[in-house]
Formats: sequence, structure tokens, C-alpha cells
Amino acid sequence: MYKVTVGLEIHAELKTATKMFCACRNDADEKAPNKNICPVCMAHPGSLPVINKEAVRKVLLVGTAVGGTLADYTEFDRKNYFYPDIPKGYQISQYKHPLVSGGSLAGVALTRIHLEEDTARSQHPEGKRDASYGAGSGDISLVDYNRAGVPLMELVTEPMIHSAQEAGAFARELQLLLRTLGAGEANMEKGEMRVEANISVAPDKGPSLDQGSSRTVLKLGTKVEVKNLNSFRSVERAIAYEIVRQSGLLQSGGAVAQETRGWDEIKNATYLQRKKESSHDYRYFPDPDLPSLRLNEISRFQDLKLPELPWQRRERLRGLGFLQEQDIEQLLVDAPLAGFFNQAIEQITSTELKKSAANYILNDVAGVRKNNPGWLPDMAVFIKALNLPSPQAKSSIASGVLAQVIDDSVLPELVRKVIDANPAVVADYKAGKGAALQFLIGQGMRASKGSANPQALTEAIQKILA
Repeated sequence: MYKVTVGLEIHAELKTATKMFCACRNDADEKAPNKNICPVCMAHPGSLPVINKEAVRKVLLVGTAVGGTLADYTEFDRKNYFYPDIPKGYQISQYKHPLVSGGSLAGVALTRIHLEEDTARSQHPEGKRDASYGAGSGDISLVDYNRAGVPLMELVTEPMIHSAQEAGAFARELQLLLRTLGAGEANMEKGEMRVEANISVAPDKGPSLDQGSSRTVLKLGTKVEVKNLNSFRSVERAIAYEIVRQSGLLQSGGAVAQETRGWDEIKNATYLQRKKESSHDYRYFPDPDLPSLRLNEISRFQDLKLPELPWQRRERLRGLGFLQEQDIEQLLVDAPLAGFFNQAIEQITSTELKKSAANYILNDVAGVRKNNPGWLPDMAVFIKALNLPSPQAKSSIASGVLAQVIDDSVLPELVRKVIDANPAVVADYKAGKGAALQFLIGQGMRASKGSANPQALTEAIQKILA
């Protein structure tokens, strides 16, 4: 038997107007390459960075939500390593003094949350080599610096996750929290949130006593890091693959090497990228161009008001007593729909009508929103439509116009037309066949284009045929 231990490092771009250390636009949707750049984010000689206060505030907001300890003192460090997508040859990050320490999310303890700048984006288009790129043959690499310098929050968990499913659930809850707080969109398909998983597998010998204390500790296996997982599916599949791979190595008498691996989405397998660095390899030191911050002296960071948090909303919705878990999760991920739901429930006093409202919102309204994400029905029309028969209610809700119900006084004439058009069915009805009545009701609803009251229509048919 083997013990699986996973720790996560999650990077999430923050939703700010400008980049972390300059005034360039922070725009994840910009398609034109190298448009949102300036001498600061391109590291031109003599250019100096300036700290984005809103980015700092949003990290502190996340820290408050997860119950972490907010720093009184913090500073930014230079993390030295060279890649083509790091224009300075170092990244401005935080090492000894993170903005947030501790806290927990989804039952997982957190180590730290700190702030840094994102890298540029490397692209490797195949078959693009021609004379305009210079001499030589083969593929080329391009770098788009629009993302360079975008505020990036890094959250590190304690190594206390024990399955791929737990890791996926944690990442989903973090995405939900970031969106609830307005800290970031965290769209993984856009690279706005990326997950790195540290996975170790070791023989499960149970906890052992730490020498010199009464504390019990679990012996962990050699840590392998899988980088830049950009979907929840990839997170779960990469961890599951590593568990099998490392277990197989140990079972065969081999050893697991500490290394950094990538995830191949096509082959559904991890692959070696490089041997794992240690913190001293990055040669951290305080950035001399940026001031240290004493956050307890800055009024902007002293009043961090939280909205209703995802786990609080989840419990409130459960308390209504008539929502399924999948309905609750649907309302958690769609904030505008949840806002509409809350308003409707507050205005309705009848429990039965609240249930009807929930059904229409989670099915009909949500269904229309799939093709029109910004659409929500008029609240007044929606509330009035709840008292209509189901077909008219659905029509009203979807169109935003209250369906007109025909006056009962015109039903006798409509019913006579239906009876005259279906003599054989009338004969079946008089012979006691119950299905005949349902057919006549259906024809009546069709003739009225769904605007007749079904109960009144039924009574009119029975009265005329009595």
C-alpha cells in the first residue's frame, strides 16, 4: 500500500485595470501581439516599476476570505532565472515576506499567498519559417509580451491532499472564490489560472513520532512537480497518472527522482522537463527598485469588506430545503442568475411558488442564457407568470412578455369548433373512453395557441358534452 500526498501551487491572474508595475492595460482578451507593452514591462534600461495598489488589495481580500494572517510588513524580491518570456532575466515576486500566511480553503490548509508578475507568452507555430525570419530552417518561436507584468497571485497549499479528485475540487473552489470576490476571472482555458501539482508516493507505514517532540509526522515520498496544468480535467488526470507511475517505480524496486515534469494532453502522460531547482537556485534578494510596505499604515488596506462567500451561499441555499446539490452549484457558478434567483425568492411568500420559481429559473431562464449569457427576464413579468398555467408561464418567461389568457366567455365557441371537427372522438368520449377527453383538451389548447386556461377548457368541454 502506498500513501499519496499532493500539494498545489496555483497561479491566478488578478483582475485589475493595469499591470503589476506599470500603467499598461491588463487585458487578457487582447489578440494583437505586443500591443500592451511599455519600457517598464519590457525591462528597458532606466525604467522603474511602481506597485499596483489594487493588486495588493485583492490578494489581501483573498487572504481575509480564507482566514489567513495578513502581513504587517511585506517586500518584493527578485527571483533570478532566464527564460525568453522573462524580459528582465528575473521575476519580481515575494519570498520571505508574503502578503498572506496560513488560512484554509475547502478543508485544505494553506501555506502562503503572495503576489508577483506574470511572464510573457511563448508561441511555437509550426511551418512558419521563411526568409523574413532570417536564415536557417525548421520551426520558430515567437514571444508575445502583452501578458508580461500582469499581476499574478500565487497560492500554495500544505501537502495534505490525497487524491486527484480532492485536488480538482480544491481548484474549482478557488476559481469560484476568485470570481465571487471580483479578484479574477480565473478562466483556465485562457491561462488566467494555472495549477502546478507536487505529488509524492511513499509506502504507507503510518505516522511516526518526530524525534525530540511528541508530534507525529507522515513520511513523504520524493516530490515530483507537474507544471502548468490548464484545465481541471488535466489536473486530475496528471495527478492520477503520476500516482500510477511513481507507484510502479517503487513496486519494481526503483526510485522516484525529484524533477519537474510537463503534461502531454495528447498522450495523457507526464514527461521530464528538468531536474527540480531549490529555492537557493533562484538567488532571491529584495528588489532595490521597490519600497517595502507596512500595510497596517495604509488605509486602503484596512477596510476589506467581504461579500457572501461561496461556502456561506451554499449553506444558505441548502437551508431553503427544496434545491438539489447540482442546482446549488449552478447558482454558485452563475452570479447574475443567482442574483435574479435571490430577488425572486425574496418577493415570493408562498413556498410552492418559490419552488416553481426555482424550477423556471434553473431550467427555462438558464436554458435561454446558454445562448444569450447577458439575458435575464423582467422581474415583474416573471413574478406574474408564476400564476399562469405552465405553457403560458414558460412562454412569458422566455419572451419577457406576459402571455395573454383568453377570456373564459369565448371558450364555448372554441369548444364547439373542436367538437364539430372531431365527431369520432366525441363518440369515444360518450362511450366512456377517458383518452378521448385528453385529446379534445389538447385540440382546444392548440386552437387557443396555448392561451386557454386548461381547467376552464376542461370544464367547458364536459359541460357541452354532458
